[in-house]
Amino acid sequence: MGLEKAKIKVFRNKEPKEITVLFNPEEYTINKDNNFAVQGIPGLSAPIVQFVNGNLRTLEMELFFDTWDRGPRLKKDVRTEFTSKIIQLMEIDSDLHAPPLLVVSWSTLQFRCVLARVNQKFTMFDGDGKPVRARLTCTFNEVIDPEQEAREVNRQTVDFSKAHTVMQDETLSAIATKFYNDPRAWRPIAVANGIDDPSSIIPGQSLLIPSLPFTDPQSREVVG
Repeated sequence: MGLEKAKIKVFRNKEPKEITVLFNPEEYTINKDNNFAVQGIPGLSAPIVQFVNGNLRTLEMELFFDTWDRGPRLKKDVRTEFTSKIIQLMEIDSDLHAPPLLVVSWSTLQFRCVLARVNQKFTMFDGDGKPVRARLTCTFNEVIDPEQEAREVNRQTVDFSKAHTVMQDETLSAIATKFYNDPRAWRPIAVANGIDDPSSIIPGQSLLIPSLPFTDPQSREVVG
């Protein structure tokens, strides 16, 4: 028995279609990285590193297509026979107003994505100049389901409200770092305590540290 063939399932219109690759890829690469904000705080020996968001995962895969070994009568243009089917995955679907959703599957690999980039390299040609062998380097960008991720990952902030006494040379940003791990989250503290000027706090002043997200009881604005 041969190896299971890698497939690209195309969700276009109502009926999904499958594209089976001619030859399985020799390898594939999955990339993932996160964005972090770095902010220096006076008095600390190193800057505060705060997670901002995760970047999308990408799948990189090279696909190989060949019609040369099929014999003289079957040496068709590799573009017409194979590569055009991959290139068309970047075209805008008239119903979706966007390129179609894909699932790249190969054994345990199940990658829900869109095709973001294709590099075509033609490496062999017939006597009349038509390409009969090609390598396509494809980059697929992962597409997540926000509702499903919200169900799987609980991102609710811990519900707490605390009192804090301002120390000498302490700032609202430093207080926000202490309680929220985010120096930029000073505004909920300012709103909760009726502070118009963030630099006006003084040592010994008692502050309410609200839970996040915080709703201003007067304006009903949600901050944090």
